[in-house]
Amino acid sequence: MVLFYQSTVYWRVKFEETLKMTLNKPKNYLFSAMFMMVTSTLFSQDIWQVKQLTHQKKNHAMDNNQNFSPDDVWIVYDTRPNEGGIGENAIIEKVNVQNGETKVVYQTEHSNEYGPGVGAVSYHPSKNELVFIHGLPPSNKEKPYAMHRRLGRIVDETTNSSYWMDSRDVEAPFTAGALRGGTHRHQWSGDGDWLGYTYNDAIMYDLEEKTGETFNLRTVGVSKRHLKSPKVTAKNGENFQGGWYSVLVVKVVPNPRPGTEEISKAYSDWWVGQKGYQREDGSWQMARAFLGDLKTKKGEKLTEVFIVDIPEEINVEGPEGSLAGTSTTMPMPPAGAEVKRLTYTENAKYPGVTTDFRHWVTSSMDGAFLSYLAKDENGIDQVFLIPALGGEPKQVSFYETAVQSTVRWHPKTKEFAYICNNQVFVNTVDEEMNPGKASSITPTFDTVPFAINYSNDGKKIAFNKDVKGYVQIFIAERP
Repeated sequence: MVLFYQSTVYWRVKFEETLKMTLNKPKNYLFSAMFMMVTSTLFSQDIWQVKQLTHQKKNHAMDNNQNFSPDDVWIVYDTRPNEGGIGENAIIEKVNVQNGETKVVYQTEHSNEYGPGVGAVSYHPSKNELVFIHGLPPSNKEKPYAMHRRLGRIVDETTNSSYWMDSRDVEAPFTAGALRGGTHRHQWSGDGDWLGYTYNDAIMYDLEEKTGETFNLRTVGVSKRHLKSPKVTAKNGENFQGGWYSVLVVKVVPNPRPGTEEISKAYSDWWVGQKGYQREDGSWQMARAFLGDLKTKKGEKLTEVFIVDIPEEINVEGPEGSLAGTSTTMPMPPAGAEVKRLTYTENAKYPGVTTDFRHWVTSSMDGAFLSYLAKDENGIDQVFLIPALGGEPKQVSFYETAVQSTVRWHPKTKEFAYICNNQVFVNTVDEEMNPGKASSITPTFDTVPFAINYSNDGKKIAFNKDVKGYVQIFIAERP
């Protein structure tokens, strides 16, 4: 099987040359007919022009983020030494889509095996700004990079400057608008004025270490650009002053009551649409979709799809308690952060969203549909959609082998992309979530592609793939 297509034009030319040679040889008409049948089937696939963009002997991890620059000229990535090696990585880079030129965007100081670490970078949708995970400096054996010891760092390429996105205050009585631990995998909203992320809390981590009880839980948070972060006054080396106001939006508990919608872990979150979802009255509501772990009536863990409404004013305390948190409790969500469960799969043959591998719930750009992976009646991971307003889910992929990736959506249409059988596929859905005919846009590779993402104009799809032990970036472009 051909592992790399420079363009379909090349293969058509080769086909014509081979066909002419074959037809000029006697007794080869049967072979010629078979060759034509196989090749016509191949060309019925919508193979895009595919090229390898990076070649250096190091990793170029896109990490399922917003990797294209606003003008689609650059792709940003980190150079972590292995999949979980953000703490060991010191560099954020970008590569030119047109000529393969690479540039260093950011480099940490005093990097060592314990941190600080940078990674999981995303481009602002319309400005030359980037956000990424940054471990707390300085780092050493006693204070290494960790889930509860990291912040968001923003680089403004226009001014060649950078600053902390979220504030960190780990000294009681704590500060509303500042968080207390680690924000992770930051994602820009459609207008670029919000950032969403997953979160782990340093105070709860320490409490769990001291008591042996479960307190260190993952949840979901957001930060708002135009709501200034409060001043963090304590200077203990662990507190940091950021620029944006930050809150958690999903309450999590260590031991959900069986049969309830209490959540022990909120994660794999995504912005709903470019500007939220449209309510039945025509108004728009900003929201984050996420996966949540709960317990069935039998006490078994179950992962379902949830959505949380994000209020415009996130600095108003909600009914659950303090935005700042206490020494024994997490920061609580603001007023109006309403969580709704969307999937109810407890009685399915294969309950829950698939947890065979890490993937994110994602959204169509108009906010109408959420996509996720779950098992079909044969136990095979497939793509499912569910309306953001709630309703019945619908299966939209039908393969004999499992879908292998998070679903990514075209920035302007109801086209979506995913990986199956080591190929990148695209498909479309109508307003009723009825799928079209899936089309493979790449050949079948020898290793599984991953971390697919669309360019802002929708004309290209980038993805990672292992090449001789290094993670490289590939581009597929519409013919």
